[in-house]
Amino acid sequence: MSTLLSLNVGLPKDVPWQGETVHTGIYKTPVDGARMVRRLNIDGDGQGDLAGHGGEQRAVFVYQQQSYAHWAEFLGRDDLTPGCFGENFTVDGLPDDEVCIGDRYRIGDAEFEVTQPRVTCFRVGLRLAEPRMPALLVGHRRPGFYFRVITEGEVRAGDAIVKTRTGPHALTVTRTDGLLYLPHRSDDDLRKAVDIPALSPGWQQSFHDLLGTDLADATVIGPTIGTRPGWNGFRPMTVSKTVAETAVTTSVYLTADGGPPIDTPLPGQYLTLRVALPDGATAVRSYSISGIPDGTSYRITVKREDHGQISRYIHDQLRVGADLEVAAPRGEFVLRDAADPVLLVSAGVGVTPVISMLRRLAEAGSEREIWWIQAARTPDEQIFAREAGDYLKELPNAHAVTFYTRYTTPIEGSLAGRPTEERLRELGVPTRAAAYVCGPAGFIADVTSALGDLGLDPGSIYSEVFTTLAPIHPGVVAHASVSPHQPTGPPGTGPAVTFARSGLTVRWRSDDSSLLGLAEASDVPTRFSCRAGVCHTCVTPLIAGEVSYDPDPLELPPDGQVLVCCALPTGDIVLDA
Repeated sequence: MSTLLSLNVGLPKDVPWQGETVHTGIYKTPVDGARMVRRLNIDGDGQGDLAGHGGEQRAVFVYQQQSYAHWAEFLGRDDLTPGCFGENFTVDGLPDDEVCIGDRYRIGDAEFEVTQPRVTCFRVGLRLAEPRMPALLVGHRRPGFYFRVITEGEVRAGDAIVKTRTGPHALTVTRTDGLLYLPHRSDDDLRKAVDIPALSPGWQQSFHDLLGTDLADATVIGPTIGTRPGWNGFRPMTVSKTVAETAVTTSVYLTADGGPPIDTPLPGQYLTLRVALPDGATAVRSYSISGIPDGTSYRITVKREDHGQISRYIHDQLRVGADLEVAAPRGEFVLRDAADPVLLVSAGVGVTPVISMLRRLAEAGSEREIWWIQAARTPDEQIFAREAGDYLKELPNAHAVTFYTRYTTPIEGSLAGRPTEERLRELGVPTRAAAYVCGPAGFIADVTSALGDLGLDPGSIYSEVFTTLAPIHPGVVAHASVSPHQPTGPPGTGPAVTFARSGLTVRWRSDDSSLLGLAEASDVPTRFSCRAGVCHTCVTPLIAGEVSYDPDPLELPPDGQVLVCCALPTGDIVLDA
């Protein structure tokens, strides 16, 4: 008979960590007597980061005394007491390789259902002063698991644990954890996992993504995201033509000059250029592919920015016949195959990736309901109006509207103002649709909000910006944003590390522990969760160069990507960060 050995609770608190402050509820201590377990929590308990812990699906965390014994021997420690792993229930029994997703148990007056394994997170390493812990928990197949509360009630240490129902497919916590975090996963197990109603929605979505299916209707979607780039690093391409699209926007046609054939990009992807400027500096910048004129050329379209090194060079000095260094097409802001309506929404030069999507739909003779929604200040500043019109003529179920923000003279097919929720509702924009939004950051935020208010599923609204991505720092208390800069202290003498989106190149320093650490020292926006090569939250496109790993990740990322939390440069590299 399994038993609840210790009932542990703790409220979130701020703790210092690597010069930052982390708000976390991982510090739990045993309590005497009975406590009421409610749908979202145990009385007296709390979670600091509700994005990764807590909520209905993760109300109670369970860890086993047998795993405590394992870690005490493996780590050579005698200070591991109940609550050290952040668990609410320290139990005798219920091993991860026997408990299954969907199993139900009665403890005291309450009943619980198993929903998912532990989410790997650096905070368990912080709590135990062992940074390797997130990777060790997965590698040793001892993650622990979460309960959902089916029936609220009181529990106390010493209560027996009685199994009341067995989950479908007998998919254990250990196997489920390995499906997400370890290589060589079984498609059969993935299909079983997504058929378990008790599995939490986040894990359901992850497994649907791995299978390449849509969570709503389980139909196959495509194209495959994260496909291997067509070539490594940069290759020379020749400027074969330039076209002034507007007074401040120019298209550049780049033609392969020998070497392997160029990739046919997925509609919406981008190219990264490395340009030697006249003053001797080298700059890196990414631009959406706005067209593929033939099988040997790409077209990019660049707006002149007063403070943009490369955009000013392209507009003022670039000539036909010049050579540019170009990395292979990349990017996950791509048109997905489906039958539902599609909304292509852009502002200004943000039209560049979505015009490629419109062209692909036109070439395929798509019968989907298509909405082409473009915003510009005036007709003179509208990019690709005639080209888009030609594509729209090939689409039997297309709708088009242009919003002019600084032009009020009536023009057929246009409206004054911006695409607000009210205006989109009046137009009859469908709510069961996939939306692709590109433009300035403020425009993307406003349109995303408007589409959400209209009723679109947030998971079906995709966007692309070429500024740095929004950081992911689970539990780290927010502080004032600082522009990327050279790290403080003596400059490094190692390989050059270029953060392309941030426009920053820094030298590797002998005391840098990882590319993630170097980015943090430079205030380059970062993304992480485990910091141990497990969760892949930190995965970043590697545009050029090579890396090594220390420690080795549990599963290598796809070719052309790197886990910055445990990666070290072996030479000069360029990251899309």
